[in-house]
Amino acid sequence: MNTIKIGSQEWAIVDLKVTKFRNGEDIPLVTDDKEWTELTTPAYCISPNGRYLYNWYAVNDPRGLAPEGFHVPTDEEWKELTTFGGSDAGKKMKTEEWGGTNESGFSGLPGGFRSGRDGDFSSEGYSGHWWSSSAYDTSNAWYSYLYSGRDYVYLFNYDLRNGFSVRCLKTINTKDK
Repeated sequence: MNTIKIGSQEWAIVDLKVTKFRNGEDIPLVTDDKEWTELTTPAYCISPNGRYLYNWYAVNDPRGLAPEGFHVPTDEEWKELTTFGGSDAGKKMKTEEWGGTNESGFSGLPGGFRSGRDGDFSSEGYSGHWWSSSAYDTSNAWYSYLYSGRDYVYLFNYDLRNGFSVRCLKTINTKDK
């Protein structure tokens, strides 16, 4: 997986696109809207624009969503990224085609999301949403998103059933510190 160093972190330069957990077991692909809204187990879907979106149950599954040597970043790690980027971090993280400068090398794209409430795909071309591995409560988890026309990064919590993109962070070997 190709990476880019941003501050003290090393991020994957593309969103995750896997169909199996790290241990080799399949992640269920769910295409039915109603089934998606009723999930309390790991799943992924593919949006109309070809983005792989995962519910938070897949993000948090002990079988491991991220490839070996990587992990799904915590909310604190997302905050570190956005703090490093400054007040216009969002502009620096978005691709040029999306009105950003991509100065950071993050190459964020507006993949939209899949709603956990009705299963609809939404905001493709307007916003990009990425899960963190941090739970907010029993029904919500933290995520970051970029929005068209805005230069900053939003950090919020939302429904675990939503389908968001996942961007991996290289795991630092603490022995090397």
